[in-house]
Amino acid sequence: MRWRLILSFIFIALVSIVSVILLARRGVANEVYAYMFRGGMTGSEALVDALEAYYRDNQTWQGAESILLSSGHGMGRSGGNQGMMQAMMGQRVRLANTQGQVLVDSTDLGSASSLNAEEIENAIPLRNGQDVVGFLLTEGGMRFNQSDQTALLNRLSRAGLIAALVAVGISTALALFLSYRLLVPVHALTQAAGRLAQGDLNQRVQAKGNDELAQLGHAFNHMAASLQQSEENRRAMTADIAHELRTPLAVQRAHLEALQDGIYSPTPENLALVLDQNLLLTRLVDDLRTLALAESGQLSLNFQPVDLIATIQGSIDQFTPQADARQVKIQLDSPGQCPKIMADPARLSQILGNILSNALRYTPNAGSIELAIACQAEKVQLIIHDSGSGVPEESLPHIFERFYRGDRSRSRSEGGSGLGLAIARQLAQAHGGELTAANHPLNGAVFTLTLPYTQSKGFE
Repeated sequence: MRWRLILSFIFIALVSIVSVILLARRGVANEVYAYMFRGGMTGSEALVDALEAYYRDNQTWQGAESILLSSGHGMGRSGGNQGMMQAMMGQRVRLANTQGQVLVDSTDLGSASSLNAEEIENAIPLRNGQDVVGFLLTEGGMRFNQSDQTALLNRLSRAGLIAALVAVGISTALALFLSYRLLVPVHALTQAAGRLAQGDLNQRVQAKGNDELAQLGHAFNHMAASLQQSEENRRAMTADIAHELRTPLAVQRAHLEALQDGIYSPTPENLALVLDQNLLLTRLVDDLRTLALAESGQLSLNFQPVDLIATIQGSIDQFTPQADARQVKIQLDSPGQCPKIMADPARLSQILGNILSNALRYTPNAGSIELAIACQAEKVQLIIHDSGSGVPEESLPHIFERFYRGDRSRSRSEGGSGLGLAIARQLAQAHGGELTAANHPLNGAVFTLTLPYTQSKGFE
């Protein structure tokens, strides 16, 4: 990339210089021709203009001697000083027609001669539009012919070439410097990306300023931080899964060994303890599978019109016996009627069951759980508020993470596996909705489930 940048700078410099040289050469050639071959070097340019204007007005050279021999009319840059100028330069001026016949001679008025081929070549052509109508030949003073013009242009070209070489050298030095400055952060990013690919997730780059390279550096740092966080989450999840599986497996093994050694007799009661641990393992594996499928977008959902109020009431009825045993009151405040939503009835019941189970777990005896439905234009909201102690502020950002328990001292039987809310949120998102948590201003936690009326994901 560095050499591409350098070659690009050099190419741009060369194209610019060559273009300038070509345009300057053409322009200089025109100016040299206009100046040298129209009397510039001999001081006759004004005389040429006056003669051409005379012919344009009269369409003849008859009487043109009044212009040619006048010392004060059109004879050069300083008007009346032209005669003195010509005398100083020792000039002889002759006017001839297109056949080369001399019409006026400033030194010999009576002579009648003609210009030869060489003199016509060196003479200044007088034009009427694009047509040559005569020749003006100045002799004495400075002379400038076609070969002199070519030599001058060659010298100008050589000077332009030298300037081009100097400009290319300067542009090359600048290209090296700028490419180095530009590629330093790119090189740092390349090295950091290589180490990141080898597993070093602590790699970061310095990103200064607000240009594109700085934005690329910030994006790289954000990506590295996300990868590092994902890796930490993966390791934590692996450790949590191992921990969650270890306890029921250990209980199963202890009971089976006790049965094998004859400590416990194989009665239905003793076998039921082993079966309970097996059911716990099965439920944990199923929850992990559901969560993995939901997070990867591969969970199959059977969308159909669902009466949300009836589904919520069914979930409440399911938890009523547990709530009554602890004197917890569950109340539903519904608008009476609400449009049906497109959802998977089984998964929707699973969402509601996980939220109610969590709310019931943290609601004290003789407490209450209040549910309210708000039917809006394009979506419906279910708000669940319990009268518990609420969620610790430091736990709110993590409450939907796998295996997270706000109170680490709780056992699995008291605090659950830590997958219920994570599954509920993933299922809500699979329906095109969202599940959020917050603390009530007075007491308890508030969970808000938002679902669209229409099917927003293409699972079938």
